[in-house]
Amino acid sequence: MRREWEPEELIACWALVEGETALIGNKSGPTRLGFCLLLKFFELEGRFPRHIGELPEPAVGYMAQQLGVEAADLASYDWSGRTIKYHRAQIREAYGFREATRGDEEHLAAWLNEEVCPVELSEARLREALLARCRAERIEPPGRLERILAAAGSAFDKRFCAQVVARLSDQTQSRLEELIGDGALPELKADPGQLGLETLMNEIAVLGRVRAIGLPDDLFAGASEKLLGAWRARAAPCYPSDLRASPAPVRLTLLACLCWRTAEITDSLVDLLSGLVHKINARAARRVEGELIDNLKRVRGKEGILFRIAEAAVAEPDGTVREVVFPVAGEATLQELVREAKANEQAFRQRVRTDLASSYSAYYRRMLPSLLGALDFRSNNTAYRPVIDAVDLLRRYTDRPARHKHYDAAEKAPIEGVVPREWRDAVVHGSGRVERVAYELCVLRSLRDAIRRREVWVVGAARWRNPEEDLPADFDANRESITTPSASPRTRPSSSPPSRPRCAGRWPPSRRPPPPARPGACASPPAGASPGSSCRRRRGWPRLASCRRSRPRSSAAGARCYYLDVLKEADYLTDLTE
Repeated sequence: MRREWEPEELIACWALVEGETALIGNKSGPTRLGFCLLLKFFELEGRFPRHIGELPEPAVGYMAQQLGVEAADLASYDWSGRTIKYHRAQIREAYGFREATRGDEEHLAAWLNEEVCPVELSEARLREALLARCRAERIEPPGRLERILAAAGSAFDKRFCAQVVARLSDQTQSRLEELIGDGALPELKADPGQLGLETLMNEIAVLGRVRAIGLPDDLFAGASEKLLGAWRARAAPCYPSDLRASPAPVRLTLLACLCWRTAEITDSLVDLLSGLVHKINARAARRVEGELIDNLKRVRGKEGILFRIAEAAVAEPDGTVREVVFPVAGEATLQELVREAKANEQAFRQRVRTDLASSYSAYYRRMLPSLLGALDFRSNNTAYRPVIDAVDLLRRYTDRPARHKHYDAAEKAPIEGVVPREWRDAVVHGSGRVERVAYELCVLRSLRDAIRRREVWVVGAARWRNPEEDLPADFDANRESITTPSASPRTRPSSSPPSRPRCAGRWPPSRRPPPPARPGACASPPAGASPGSSCRRRRGWPRLASCRRSRPRSSAAGARCYYLDVLKEADYLTDLTE
């Protein structure tokens, strides 16, 4: 229970009411104070405090103020004798609770094993769920909560391991056992390294090894990602000797969770591909740009012309170009500068293409066969079908030697939508033959852009999966209502449920106390309460009329805006996720 309480909260939760005075009877002194604190604590928590330290000091002081006794008298209350046992029995009877039996403990452990452990891993959450279950069944929580939680967790682990092993074939189990001896565990546990070609090739090798094990698709059907992550984290620090010492079901389950990374590795490969393509292009552009800048610095006179033009423009900002700029630089001089700049720009692009093709063919090109063999690209948009056809063309030529610089004349390589206009002279020769190296670079760039736009997706990936898997389950049934923009504001149908009351759900169900037998008026406010403060509704009592008012709610809904498309386009233009 929390330790800090505001005066208004003390009134709402710790004030004695008329229906509870009959339970107090003729108790007096420390016995009266201790009984009342047990009563209110049980009403709030659904259990009794284990020791005096669980009672918050503000609540003790406020209760003592109501009863007219000293708060220090609570130290004289006996927490282990016959008196407290009688008080607990009296409170349980008043609220309709009963003590937990051994059968109740077994029933609660089985319920945790079947219902809660598959979806919740936190011990604190399991404890809350157990206390809420005891409250719902009107059972006083047993004192051996830790044992019940441990028994439920152990039973679930055994059931989960048995379920996983039953879905593994003998051949798959043998392959998992072989991982311990061949030194492949560090590769399975490690994350991708620094962006580079060797990292990409290593990830392709890891993906091939994982796929070769042959884990069934339904191996972890019904298991949450949180549960698989916990088992993977449990297996990560294990040495081969630790795995050998584990029971066979546990060892196979740990190894299977380590190898259940196909989607994660596929996402890493797509990220590495996108990063490498960007790196190749950016590095070539920076290298050529630096060389051209050095050449421009060696040309004399251009800085002086630029300075004179700027000085004249600042001196007469309202003048025309012919009156201000031409007398300083001369029209013929400016035309020569424009022609030279265009020639330099064309030369810059040509040199970038040459440098890019040289870097790719000498080093990065060896990744293409392995990459296309590991990843399967798909598209649901016919506008990006040329990119998929181009990838298929590259896949068919992966076994051709590098000395074959052009595609066969009979091949129809997609150009539109794949090759940018500034690259077409370098890709398509005058005879109509398509050069392989330049075309592969264009395909990789177009593929990267299409993947980042989510127009092309990868089979077996998680983040780069089919976008249709992100649609709501009822999208096909409600396609028209979802995709059709509303022309006018719509009001809520009369058949829809009313809006939620303001006071509903203020306390979680696990904290909601059982309703008292006879509600009554609250006692006087505690010391320190603001003048005129009134007692708020007691939890579990009938709701006040003022609390039944609904929060104002607008009945109009604006026109739809396709934020997902806007977000995708913004990410593509700004490289936000790079």
